[in-house]
Amino acid sequence: MRQYFLFPVLVSVLLCGCGGGGGGSMTSTPVPVSTAPSGGSSTQSQSESAIATSNAFGAPLEQFSSFDDSISPPTQGGGPLARTRLLGNGTCLGGFEFFSPDSAGDPHSTEVKNFYDFACTDLARDIVRIYSANGSSAESVQFSEELFSPENATPIAARTASRSISNATFDAFGFPIAADGFDETATASLAISGTTTIQSGAELVALATASGTNDFCSDGAAFNTPGFPALNETFGWQGGVLSGGSRTVNSDGSITWTAVHTGSVSKGPVGSFSVQSGTENTACPITTPMFTLAGGTSLGSYSVPVVVTFQHGMIQSLSIQNATLINGTTLTVSTNSAQQPTSNQFITGTISQNGAQIATFSVDAFGDGSLTITASGKQFAIIDFYVVH
Repeated sequence: MRQYFLFPVLVSVLLCGCGGGGGGSMTSTPVPVSTAPSGGSSTQSQSESAIATSNAFGAPLEQFSSFDDSISPPTQGGGPLARTRLLGNGTCLGGFEFFSPDSAGDPHSTEVKNFYDFACTDLARDIVRIYSANGSSAESVQFSEELFSPENATPIAARTASRSISNATFDAFGFPIAADGFDETATASLAISGTTTIQSGAELVALATASGTNDFCSDGAAFNTPGFPALNETFGWQGGVLSGGSRTVNSDGSITWTAVHTGSVSKGPVGSFSVQSGTENTACPITTPMFTLAGGTSLGSYSVPVVVTFQHGMIQSLSIQNATLINGTTLTVSTNSAQQPTSNQFITGTISQNGAQIATFSVDAFGDGSLTITASGKQFAIIDFYVVH
């Protein structure tokens, strides 16, 4: 039998609605909610709120995971991925393969294959990076990533990114060493069936550390390019961690990101959005974000305190407390210990408004699954924690 990862994921959420002034606490135990009454908000409005809430929740998770993919792995307790990096020849160790150069033999490249199972037979993510030095402390990196669902050899999506890293020192494979600090910018696109679906820009300022915990700040913006035909509109969002973020290397080699991710969500007709790029930041706090969203009409702002731990790209633990979301929405999230992390029922959530359920979502440990609108039953696909179509 194929042996799958069994991470002891705990997701606890304590949220307060932004419209009532009061607060309440919720844990990983599912909380009963009522269905939206027939006289309540329209299905269109509920869909907008649900998509916006899901993206406000998913944005920091995707950003932190993507940043981690571009950073040198920890040496202490690094686990199987850190050990297979030392070999560099694609040896399967605990569900990971690392190639240097990549499996195509490109010069100055690396490749990480992340599998759903320990035996490296069910591919989850395939990440290739080709890097070139720009002097002794900077480099340019081209990323390409294929995303797979369990037991499916055809990618469900592909991501490409152009990254620029500066003020850094690098390891033998061209990854920036977090302990020495560095600055990074990235523009990326996520394509589904060959069609660009998400366009984004993001930057990270990681300060040097001697303790294993980097202070950091970041910002980013993104939008859904083709939009949602069922709604005849599309959505964009911008935000980040302008100050006070921390990235900690744990004894087992996992990475914990702790930050308050703030931002806003907008809607508009297809073609109305663009990501604007300004001056790169090299210090915290960030007063003027490098990447901002242009176009559309604001649906509101959000503030999401996040503590999330990744083990080689998969969520190991997640906590969100006292989040403020748009339109008075609240969110509960729980995990099902009876499900494998590969199951799209592994992490489930409920989105409510004014005490009534308006949507539910369910995803696997990589953030792939679906969002369902309660009133209509309409489903939207979620890939990498973003609602995509």
